Amino acid sequence: MPLITQLFAVLVFACLSFAARGEKLRIVTEPWAPYVYEADGKKLGLDFETTAIVFKRLGIDVEWQFLPWKRCLSMLETGQADGALDIFHSDERDATLLYPSEPLSDVEFVMFYANERPHPFRTLQDLKGLTIGTSPGYLYSPDFSESTLFNREPAPTHEANFGKLVRGRIDLLITDRRVGQHLLDELNIRDQITENPVVISRQSQFLAVRRNVGMDLLVQRFGAELKRFKREPAYAELSTRYGAAPVAGKPLSSATASGKTVEQQERGAQ
Repeated sequence: MPLITQLFAVLVFACLSFAARGEKLRIVTEPWAPYVYEADGKKLGLDFETTAIVFKRLGIDVEWQFLPWKRCLSMLETGQADGALDIFHSDERDATLLYPSEPLSDVEFVMFYANERPHPFRTLQDLKGLTIGTSPGYLYSPDFSESTLFNREPAPTHEANFGKLVRGRIDLLITDRRVGQHLLDELNIRDQITENPVVISRQSQFLAVRRNVGMDLLVQRFGAELKRFKREPAYAELSTRYGAAPVAGKPLSSATASGKTVEQQERGAQ
């Protein structure tokens, strides 16, 4: 059998094996509006709807679970999940996860502060003595996570972090720009909170799957179809609906407050 025929056969098997066994691809993610979230019992979001469309075109049925991010990572590690949506690339995860060449979206991490207790800043050194709200299951770069200049205090949800900021229990919080802006409206606190313009880091989010037989070819097929979909008017309309400019498929360059990147542990999801 010619090599190209063999590769095609493996690809078909990878794409159809779940259906043939009566199974679905198990994908986990954390609510991370406007990228992925639930509203009125319906799953929504730029990256969720994009991924669902791509999988439908590939003929892959998916079982979705929305969980706290630490639980998502645990399920990936133990094999309880086949993949994760909106996950950042990490060299440490390359041994266990496969990433498409095409990202789903790009995020910008910034900080927010309460108008009653303003803390505008230009560099991380300006945060001396402050307490920064973070999220559990997220890993930040050494210059941020190992700094002794300021304190880091996790909260169970992004909503809880904003609640702590409003009540003065933390001085600032760090999250993605669009996620933060979405929550300001969702929580009706836009008149109480201000976004600091300094971008802490820029990262690309992916759909990644565990390294199993045939998954490498599935990831290649997913990346190719995702790239094709991004060129269509339907994707532009989807991006506009969620307030995100269509990405060109290349990660944004890093521009940080300290000259180094602040990373979220495989979040990416968020």
